[in-house]
Amino acid sequence: MEKVYSEQELIRREKLNAIKEVCNPYPENYERTHLLKEARELNDGENNVRIAGRIVFMRKMGKLSFVKIRDIESMMQLEVKIDVIGEENYEFFKKQIDTGDFIGAEGEIFTTGTGEKTLRVHKLTFLGKALRPLPEKFHGLTDIEEKYRQRYVDLIMNEDSRRVFLGRSKFYSYLHRYLDSHGFMEVETPILQTSVSGASAKPFYTHHNALDTDCTLRIAPEIYLKECIVAGYDKVYEVSKCFRNEGMDPQHLQEFTQVEWYCAYWRYEDNIKFFTEFIKGALEELNGSLVLNYQGNEIDFSKDEWKRLDYCKELKKILGFDALKITDSKELKDKIVETGLFSYSDLEEAKSCSQLIDYVYKRKIREGILEPTIIYNYPAVLKPLARRNDDDKTRVDVFQVVVAGTELCNAYSELVNPFEQRETFEDQVKAKAEGDEETMDLDENYLSAMEMGMPPISGLGFGIDRLMMLIFDMPSVRDVVLFPMMKERN
Repeated sequence: MEKVYSEQELIRREKLNAIKEVCNPYPENYERTHLLKEARELNDGENNVRIAGRIVFMRKMGKLSFVKIRDIESMMQLEVKIDVIGEENYEFFKKQIDTGDFIGAEGEIFTTGTGEKTLRVHKLTFLGKALRPLPEKFHGLTDIEEKYRQRYVDLIMNEDSRRVFLGRSKFYSYLHRYLDSHGFMEVETPILQTSVSGASAKPFYTHHNALDTDCTLRIAPEIYLKECIVAGYDKVYEVSKCFRNEGMDPQHLQEFTQVEWYCAYWRYEDNIKFFTEFIKGALEELNGSLVLNYQGNEIDFSKDEWKRLDYCKELKKILGFDALKITDSKELKDKIVETGLFSYSDLEEAKSCSQLIDYVYKRKIREGILEPTIIYNYPAVLKPLARRNDDDKTRVDVFQVVVAGTELCNAYSELVNPFEQRETFEDQVKAKAEGDEETMDLDENYLSAMEMGMPPISGLGFGIDRLMMLIFDMPSVRDVVLFPMMKERN
């Protein structure tokens, strides 16, 4: 089908042909002396300054024009005068150059009467034609779907989007500095895996043609990172792309970015202290304050110790009975329905005891939490890779930090006993037989690694996307992911 162009697009294509008569519209390079943010800091009178960027504003006049160019971090005003660049060059500029085009400019820095740092252009260089016009300045991309599909346009037009994604890049820098300074070593683990393990989630499946082997996409890097501890790493971490073939909502995407770190000889209380300081440092770095405003709520992270909540006690208080003593999923579902909190239709998708308990927790405990809260003392049935409590094997040494109804992290004292680990894997196999699709496989390779011997370990994982939502006050995870997966247009 032949593409139909708008009137503006046709005009820009005609201008491109005219530009070809004067210069190469797609030059190989342009040597800058300064980035735009650097040029804005120069003293007046600084000469031979060469900068470049995309035109986002133009006011063309008879013999004097003003242009604003920008890159991802900054914007700079240019003064273009006919008696400085010459009549021929000025006419070329006026007739052929549009907003959206890329230009290079060389000249002298000065400050206007209104206090704006400006480059008085001595020479203009054309660097690239925008064949499609930018959206109107004051409206930008008003269609939310289009913002996600055309993130490049959104970033050109939207200061809030630039703030989020520049902040996200700044967070990565902070993350690596923080972990590196505390002795952690970064590693990479496989995305293609042959066993479903590391988290309770429904995986994506694929096939490895060369090996003729069915594989899954990584749902978590946990197993391999703990094998690094077996190998002798004391402190190890990874920033990993993970994939979970589950539903989409404002807090979930099937592809997301997760950080996991593991430390030999730590217990989960050590990780509580470490994560608390990590988050406070991140807020200072990105927000400049330990108080966040999120969706109309003020959230204070400054307390020396965050509030704590006992998961098992709270669950028993809400249900009126001890759910951990029930091992049959049908019996547990009946007991929950008897409380009147939920109906059978509410619980229809929950197939195992772990899914039933998790359903109650998410809707009756987690949702109501606003301030930073450390939830600990979890039911063992929920965490097959976590260390069982020495005094009560139905509970595990686990904590999560919950803020504004969202889990910020998941952390354990790790299960390092291979005999207990085999039992928990076998329980996962039983849950899968009951219809729970979010269970792990019995991973013999990992059990073999455990049998080589493991020290005490504590590990922690958190999703970067959710943390960015919170810090930058965004209502949807798609607002903090550069290129979220979108359904194909019909």
